[in-house]
Amino acid sequence: MQLGISTYTYGWAVGVPGDRPEQPLDEHALFDRANAFTLRVVQFGDNWPLHALPANRLEALKQRADREDIVLEVGARGLTDARLQQYIALADTLKSKLLRFVIDEPNYEPLIEDVISLVRNAVPALEKAGITLGLENHDRLLAREFAHIVEQVGSNNIGICLDSVNSMGAGEGLAEVVRTLAPYTVNLHLKDFGIRRLPHQMGFQIDGRPAGQGLLNVPWLVEQIIPYERCRTAILEQWVVPEPNQVATIAKEVAWADESMAYLQQTGLFKNE
Repeated sequence: MQLGISTYTYGWAVGVPGDRPEQPLDEHALFDRANAFTLRVVQFGDNWPLHALPANRLEALKQRADREDIVLEVGARGLTDARLQQYIALADTLKSKLLRFVIDEPNYEPLIEDVISLVRNAVPALEKAGITLGLENHDRLLAREFAHIVEQVGSNNIGICLDSVNSMGAGEGLAEVVRTLAPYTVNLHLKDFGIRRLPHQMGFQIDGRPAGQGLLNVPWLVEQIIPYERCRTAILEQWVVPEPNQVATIAKEVAWADESMAYLQQTGLFKNE
C-alpha cells in the first residue's frame, strides 16, 4: 500500500468555504511537498476541482507528474451522470487508476437506488479505461448502505474510499464501519482524530489530531484492510483545528503534516514506490 498526500492534507491552504487564502496552495506546491516526503502519490479531492482547471495547467500538471513519476488520483463530488462521465475522462487523461467520489453535494442527495443506477451505467466506461471508482463513506449514508451499493453494482471496478472519521457523522463507530467496508476498500483516508468532552459537560467535540497522536489506531486499521488485497493507496488527510488567524492556521497545518508523515513513515506499514 503506497502512502500519499492530497489537497485535503492541506485543506486550509487550499481554502475552505468562507476562508480562502489570497494565494491558495497550487498543484506545484503540492507536488513539491510530496517530493519532500519522498512520496509518489498525490490525490486531488473535490476541494480542488480539476474540471475547473484551464487546459494548459492541466497539461502541465500531467507532464510534471509523468516527469517525476508521481501517481495522480482524481476526486470529485456530486455523483450525477454528467459529472461521473466528466471525471472518468479526466482520470483517463491524467492516467489516474482511481476515481474517488463523494456522492452528495449541497442540495443534492440522490436516493440509493439512483446511485446504483448511475454507477451501473458508468461501469463500461470505467472498465474500458481501467479505472476503479471509490465511493467515499460520507455522513449521510450508513456503512451497510455503501456496501449495498457496491454489491448491487457488482463490478470489480467499484469499491469504497474508506475515510476513518466521516461515518461518525452518521452515528457509526470506526470498528463497525471497518468491519462492514474493509472488503470493498480500494483507497484509504488516514485521518486521525480526538474526542473531548466540552467544558460545560454537555456533549463531546470531535476534531483532528496529527497522525499517531489521536485515537486512530493506524496499524490496526491497515491490518484490517490488507487481507482483501484491493487497497493500493493510503492518503493522509487532516482536520486541523484552526488558530485565531489564517496565517497561523496554515502554519499549523504544515507542522501537523510534517509530524503525521514522520509517524506514518516510521511505522513500516507503507511503501513509497
